Amino acid sequence: VYGDLDTTLLDELPSGRKPIVTKHAKESQRLAVWGFLRSQIEMGHQIYVVFPLIAESETLDYQNLQQGYDALVQEFPPPLFQISIVHGKLTNEQKALEMNRFVNGETQIMVATTVIEVGVNVPNASVMVIESAERFGLAQLHQLRGRVGRGNTQSYCILMTGLKLSQEARYRMQALVQSQNGFEISELDLKLRGPGNLEGTEQSGLLQLRLTQLAEDTMLIADIRAFAMEIMQSQPPLFNTHMEQLLQDYAAHKNDYSRIA
Repeated sequence: VYGDLDTTLLDELPSGRKPIVTKHAKESQRLAVWGFLRSQIEMGHQIYVVFPLIAESETLDYQNLQQGYDALVQEFPPPLFQISIVHGKLTNEQKALEMNRFVNGETQIMVATTVIEVGVNVPNASVMVIESAERFGLAQLHQLRGRVGRGNTQSYCILMTGLKLSQEARYRMQALVQSQNGFEISELDLKLRGPGNLEGTEQSGLLQLRLTQLAEDTMLIADIRAFAMEIMQSQPPLFNTHMEQLLQDYAAHKNDYSRIA
C-alpha cells in the first residue's frame, strides 16, 4: 500500500499522559453534561465544544454553531465565564485572537468547528464535547478526541448525539467509547467508509478489488511488499525481460490491474 515509503509505528502514549475517558451522551442528558463541564471549569480546566460542518450549506454551519454558542453563553454567563468562538466567517486575525485567548487561559470554553482538529495544543484543556457526533467519521472523532489528554490530568471526551441513531452510528459511538487505539479505530473506519480510489481523488468508498480486502489482508500485503522489494533489489526490473513485459501490460491495462491488486 505504501510502495517504497518507509513507515514508523508509534503505538504508545507520550510519557505522563493518561488514557482519555470517552462517554456517549444523548440530548436528554445535556443538563448533566453541562453540570460536569462546570465542575471541570471550577477545577481550573478548559473545555472544547465542537460542532460539525454541513457540507451542503455554509449558512446552516454558521447557524448551528451560533445557536450552540448562544446556548452555552446562557448556561455559562459572563463575567464568571468567558467563551471563545472560532468559525469560517472570521478573518485569520480574528481566529488567531480567539485561539490565543483560549491558549493563554483567558477563556474557559472554546466553541469551534473542526478547524481545531489539528495544530492546537492546550495541555490545560480536559474535556472535548463533540456535538452531533453521529455526523463525524470514526477517524475524525478520534482526531478531535486527541485535542485533550495532553497534560498529566484525567481528560474526557463526550460524544453528544440525538435520541435516534442509525445502526452504523451506534456502532461508531460504541467503538470510540471502548477503544483508545488509533490503529483499531482506523481499521474500523476503513471497513465502514472504504479506502476510496488508490489511483484517483476519492477519499472514501469501497474498492472493486477481486483478490484482496485491504482491511482484512494487511499481513498479506506487508509480505507482498517485502517480496516486491526483494525483486527490485535483486534484479533491476527494467533490464529484466519478464518484468519489462509486466510493466508494459500494466501500462496498457491499468484499470484492470487496479481491480486485481
